[in-house]
Amino acid sequence: MSDFDLSGKICIVTGGGRGIGRGMAEGLVRNGATVVIAGRTLATLEEAAEAIGGGTWGHATDVSVEADVIALRDAVLSRHGKIDVLVNNAGVDPIFKGIERTSLDEWRHIIDINLTGLFLCCKYIGGAMTAGGSVINVSSVAGHVGLMRSVPYCASKGGAELLTKSLAIDWAKRGVRVNTLAPGWVDTDLTHQLLEHAEHGQRMLAGTPMGRFGTPRDMAGGVAFLASNASAFMTGQSLVIDGGWTAA
Repeated sequence: MSDFDLSGKICIVTGGGRGIGRGMAEGLVRNGATVVIAGRTLATLEEAAEAIGGGTWGHATDVSVEADVIALRDAVLSRHGKIDVLVNNAGVDPIFKGIERTSLDEWRHIIDINLTGLFLCCKYIGGAMTAGGSVINVSSVAGHVGLMRSVPYCASKGGAELLTKSLAIDWAKRGVRVNTLAPGWVDTDLTHQLLEHAEHGQRMLAGTPMGRFGTPRDMAGGVAFLASNASAFMTGQSLVIDGGWTAA
């Protein structure tokens, strides 16, 4: 059996109906896992689940709402009896405003989804895992370096990185690993307009040594690695997949 084999594993991917989350869900299924995708729009989840196949199913969840996260956990445990892997991918993108123009509501929205949602999923879903479990918190290169006009987003992703390190220490004796996967610039339906921008997109592309933007499938191998026995001695770490952007 390959160290990357995920047969028999029950995985939850939040924000799994589109973009990076869907690419990660597809990668987990390709490696044998059964995947539950969570997101706010059930119709999107049902369409994605049918396309992904492999027994994938969706559960409507707003990760910033405590009751929704508890309901997701309970639904998966009721149907499968266990949770082996949690991929905390649900999040919102930067708003690209200076802090002087950023409202408190905008700050709270980003923190509520990107950081409080991650906290709630770790607390209730990760907390239900047993030895051998793996929590993968999807961060960003913005959790490692600052981005212009992105204070709330960078704060949320920096928080995700250190929440991960702290939780990895707390849960090591339980046998539950906690790591982050930090994507660079990835071309999805949500980011395509920005990445195609004549000025901003070209600047981002010029700063990427591999000369292209990432795709959701580029993230799939990393999440399969962190979910599998191939990373059995890895916890509290961040796997950066950015085409060399943070190295340049």
